[in-house]
Amino acid sequence: MKISIACDHGALVLKTRLKEFLIKEGYDVIDCGTNTLDSCDYPDFGYKACKMLSDGKVDRAIVMCTTGIGMSIVANKTKGVRCALVDKVEIAKITREHNDTNCLALGACLVDFETAKKITETWLTTPFSQGDRHIRRLRKVSEIEGE
Repeated sequence: MKISIACDHGALVLKTRLKEFLIKEGYDVIDCGTNTLDSCDYPDFGYKACKMLSDGKVDRAIVMCTTGIGMSIVANKTKGVRCALVDKVEIAKITREHNDTNCLALGACLVDFETAKKITETWLTTPFSQGDRHIRRLRKVSEIEGE
């Protein structure tokens, strides 16, 4: 599985550790930055990672900032991206089963590395349930996006 990953300066430490973990687990990771603690604008990096997802160049995207809120907003403005800001393992599972999310947002002030690792593992390995009600709802979301 190919994953794009991005952060701003507020989540650099978390992104670096999570990237190392993902590579060790055998994932193909494309780092879209930032790679410095210098202050930067989260949309510059988050959009790059999500555009790769939208264009079909990667299978999933993971975006991070201090709270995860800004990155999740950027992600959800990108065509075809369904991003969830997750701070609990249970939510990672549900957002894949019910919403077929293809982008994960993490807040560096909300989760420590061990929690982020468990969330990411769960999110990457949980399949979409494909129940009728979930498919129907996702179609409606796609229709809204197309307006």
